[in-house]
Amino acid sequence: QVQLVESGGGLVQAGGSLRLSCAASGIAFSICPMAWYRQAPGKQREMVATIASIPSGDTTSYADSVKGRFTISRDNGKKTMWLQMNSLGPEDTAVYYCNSACLGRAYWGQGTQVTVSS
Repeated sequence: QVQLVESGGGLVQAGGSLRLSCAASGIAFSICPMAWYRQAPGKQREMVATIASIPSGDTTSYADSVKGRFTISRDNGKKTMWLQMNSLGPEDTAVYYCNSACLGRAYWGQGTQVTVSS
C-alpha cells in the first residue's frame, strides 16, 4: 500500500520559513519522480517543485512564483522528500501536497496546511 505522509505545515508570519517533509512507503522511491503541489482556496492545484533522481544526480524544477525562495530535496535512503520554503508571503498560503508519479501511476498525500500571515 502506497502512503505519502506530509508534515511540517503551520502558521508563519510573512518573511518567515517552513520546511515540509514527505515520508513515502510502498513505492520504489529512488526511481520515482516526486513533486510538491499546492492548492489555495478557490484556486486550482498547481505544481510548486519537482525532483527526479538520475545517475548524475537529482534534477529539479520550480514554478516561477517560488524560484529562488523554495528548495526541493530528497533522500532516497530515507524515502523522504523535503520542501524548504523561505521568504514566505501571504500568496503562499495553501494546502501543500506531496506527489509521486511512479511507473505510470500518480499518488498523493493528504496535504499539509501552510498559512502565512501578513
